Amino acid sequence: MKIKIFSWITTVVLVCAVSTNAKADVVTDWTHIMLEAAMTATPPTSPLVMTRNAAIVQGSVFDAVNGIERRYTYLHVPADAPEGASKRAAAVQAAYASLVRLYPAQIAALDLKRAESLASISSGPGAEHSTSIARGIEWGQTVADGIWAWRIGDGFSDVTPPFTGGTAVGQWRPTPPANLAGVGLVFSDMTPWVLTSFAQFRPAGPPALSSARYAADFNETKIMGLSSSAIRTADQTLFSRFWAASTSTYSFNAIAMSLSSENHLSLSDNSRLLALMNIAAADAAIGCWDAKYVFTFWRPVTAIPLAATDGNASTVEDPAWTPLLVTPAHPEYPSGHSCVSGAAGRVLANYFGEYTSFSVDSDVMLGVTRSFTSFSAALDEIKNARIFAGIHFRSATDDGQTIGIGVANYTMRNFLRPLHGNHGENDPE
Repeated sequence: MKIKIFSWITTVVLVCAVSTNAKADVVTDWTHIMLEAAMTATPPTSPLVMTRNAAIVQGSVFDAVNGIERRYTYLHVPADAPEGASKRAAAVQAAYASLVRLYPAQIAALDLKRAESLASISSGPGAEHSTSIARGIEWGQTVADGIWAWRIGDGFSDVTPPFTGGTAVGQWRPTPPANLAGVGLVFSDMTPWVLTSFAQFRPAGPPALSSARYAADFNETKIMGLSSSAIRTADQTLFSRFWAASTSTYSFNAIAMSLSSENHLSLSDNSRLLALMNIAAADAAIGCWDAKYVFTFWRPVTAIPLAATDGNASTVEDPAWTPLLVTPAHPEYPSGHSCVSGAAGRVLANYFGEYTSFSVDSDVMLGVTRSFTSFSAALDEIKNARIFAGIHFRSATDDGQTIGIGVANYTMRNFLRPLHGNHGENDPE
């Protein structure tokens, strides 16, 4: 699919009809637009698919900006922008061209937002020449085309037979109330973005059913994750719902943009930071789903009613047990949220500092905000949220976070690296 590039003359005509309220940094503007597109899609983009979509958009924006500045190693498209190309226009076009492919039903709204962004570049303080803008648009489109051609063959569109697991002790099977087949199977062997293999960070697996660790995990979730738990506090119930309501992609991109604003990051810094974070998160999701469909471990909603079959004297069945939240339709181990959040949180902690204070809101639970004094505190709350929701055991959240952190460290060490000793104060190591 080739995205049409409007001529600059056509663009000028279009922008006269729309307001010009874009913020100073088009990279963060289009991150907001990306998140809005995901939320307003029919149906809204799932948390798992959103990791891939965000990496496509932010990877394209980074290679577009970097192809002009040539400060860092490129992700996929070699730096070959025409001389004098506008960084801002390139970023806008790269994001737009990616989003209209991901959300073709929203093309009319995205066209207007593109026109508004280009209008802000061509007028007011810092206005750029039409030739520079046109070259930026051309380059942004080239990059988006290149990223799209690369990822279209990553396995996302593969057709897989329904996965229904099995009935062996400890084995995942469809869970109530919908009893759906396992979702996301294509992610289990998807071509990674930067990892050498989808199995590069595969964990050792869940604890043996006969082990003390399994019994401890089981009993914690049984007590804390019960729908009517008398032990779980009101705040624990609130944050369990909070972290399930929004996607990890929304939460951590929102955190990144808030901290970027506080620290006055440049457009270039934002493009790199958001690309690193979203690419690491996307590969953490791939590694996570590989492990899920290798180990196919049962969910608490299955394990607790069938505890008499697990061979562990320290677990007691409860046939009537139900979790606080509806169980997602895929195997339990490891936790997808902890994998993705672990990766995103690690990138941000490395960039801004572990003991950075921040708050995060929700695009679904409006008016609810969670505040933290460190990234570790946020990641710990996310792990607890999955357990207190009754949908995970602690080993899955611990090992999921370890996967995410490992993927993030690998990504930051090896990709989008500074060139020619060009190392800024806030560049991740």
